[in-house]
Amino acid sequence: MKIYKYPKKETWKELCQRPEIELEFLESAVRNVLHRVSVSGDLALLSFTEQFDGVKIDSPEVSASELKAAEAGLSLELKKAIKIAAANIEKFHVAQRREEMKIETMPGVTCWRKAVGIEKVGIYIPGGSAPLFSTMLMLGIPAKLAGCKEIIVCSPPGKDGKINSAILFAARLTGATRIFKAGGAQAIAALSYGTESIPAVNKVFGPGNQYVTKAKQIVNMQGTAIDMPAGPSEVVVVADQYANTVFVAADLLSQAEHGPDSQVVLVTQTESQISKIQEEINLQLAKLSRKKVAEQALANSVVILLSSDDDVAAFVNEYAPEHLILNTRNCDELSNKIYNAGSVFLGPYSPESAGDYASGTNHTLPTNGFAKAYGGVSLESFMKYITYQKLTEQGIRALGPTVEIMALAEQLDGHKESITVRLRSLQ
Repeated sequence: MKIYKYPKKETWKELCQRPEIELEFLESAVRNVLHRVSVSGDLALLSFTEQFDGVKIDSPEVSASELKAAEAGLSLELKKAIKIAAANIEKFHVAQRREEMKIETMPGVTCWRKAVGIEKVGIYIPGGSAPLFSTMLMLGIPAKLAGCKEIIVCSPPGKDGKINSAILFAARLTGATRIFKAGGAQAIAALSYGTESIPAVNKVFGPGNQYVTKAKQIVNMQGTAIDMPAGPSEVVVVADQYANTVFVAADLLSQAEHGPDSQVVLVTQTESQISKIQEEINLQLAKLSRKKVAEQALANSVVILLSSDDDVAAFVNEYAPEHLILNTRNCDELSNKIYNAGSVFLGPYSPESAGDYASGTNHTLPTNGFAKAYGGVSLESFMKYITYQKLTEQGIRALGPTVEIMALAEQLDGHKESITVRLRSLQ
């Protein structure tokens, strides 16, 4: 990790840059995949599966027998853990439902909004280097609660031609309609354009690598809605002089092991903590099964030494992290100064892993600075709101003249006349 001591504010923007693939190559590669799938459908999809996932499959759809076998093959301990996490996630998301309220804006004029589940949603579950079955819970549960009629899941197969058993169990548990063996940008293409096997959806959800994120951004411009730009994962850990260095190192490594293009950032006001945390990182790193991945991420990561809480908060807001851990004694006070973050973890006993899996909050969050404008996935992400209005005779009499005046001022005579003919009929 590179150390920056008291960097000037004019350098912060550069320090907040995430590691990324050369943009011109990335976009051209993704556009090629999207085009081939849009033109050739399943044929292109299966070809990409063989090319990128290293396995040849005859059909992308997961069968009922595969689902049963996946459930039977999981340990009771893991199934129990998944169910506990699912219950917490459901409890948190159920509480997000809004009561339908009818508002009388003036006598005889009533307005309201009605929440309706998006009819067809696509859920992308990463499964290459790490099978993220937890993401299936995070997206499948609110989709079901929202009342989405079709929940289509795509996840890449392993070398055995099968999707990870825990992903399949979570998909079945959360009520997925259909599940397909497709990964990467080609899965986003299939969900957006549709193929002979995979139906096109109205909105695509799910995190992924830079190829997946770029594919989502491109199809979004073409008319398919997406949840948010959610690419390679990242964390900022703020640690004070009282922070347990073992905890801090573990939190940094838990994020670094996601992928080589993940980024971890340590922010502190205590210079003596830096060397202690780095020593602890080296000790824990040696024990990780994904050591090489974490090492690559750490090479692109930074330590920022600052001089005040105000500077810490300002730097965090400039970075706008996906995950923010405030391991400080004044974490509650400091959190009030933060307005750009995907999800915040307060105090020494709130590791990011709790939110990643089972506390109840959603772990599908904006990355790469998009937390400045986006929030994480919620129940409402799977809904749209239809507005209604109903005017009585009293209402049109009261409101009509106002609309007539405004319509004439905008030179829209037809708008005025739609009011006038009604007012005349009531004379």
